[in-house]
Amino acid sequence: MKTLNVFGITLLLVIITAFKSNFNVIHPAIGEKAPDIELRNSEGKLTKLSSLKGKVVLIDFWASWCNPCRIENQHIRKTYAQFKDATFKIGNGFEVYSVSLDSDSSIWQKAIKNDRMNWSAHVSDFKKWDSPVVELYNFRFLPHNLLIDSAGTIMAKNIMGHDLEKTLAAYLAD
Repeated sequence: MKTLNVFGITLLLVIITAFKSNFNVIHPAIGEKAPDIELRNSEGKLTKLSSLKGKVVLIDFWASWCNPCRIENQHIRKTYAQFKDATFKIGNGFEVYSVSLDSDSSIWQKAIKNDRMNWSAHVSDFKKWDSPVVELYNFRFLPHNLLIDSAGTIMAKNIMGHDLEKTLAAYLAD
């Protein structure tokens, strides 16, 4: 009888743990499709994330007022220069889709220029934390990023500094 009770309690704990683990997954999660984003670029033109399909893309959430973001921009800039024309097992070329949580266009554009962010996909709706992309991508801190493959599947999240370079290098085509 005691063995049956221990077995029952153990089984119950395993089931509870299995269900509880699903609640800790933050969506969108690795292995899922990245939700499409469509925001205006610095010229006011709507720019979709999906327009970069076929490339490996770093979706980078940042802001000019975020000091850690400005530091990370330097790592992204160097990694972009190294891999922008690379051929990967998961896509051809590397692009950055920078989503700013700024509220002032001129300050945003000045930060892009000062940080020498040489890629073309810079977008913002100037709503800061009230931007719908914050809820869509479910994040609460900056910088925040996701690496997606050519089909838009999330391959990694929050890879900063040299880890981004290492991750991209691991996907280089032979």
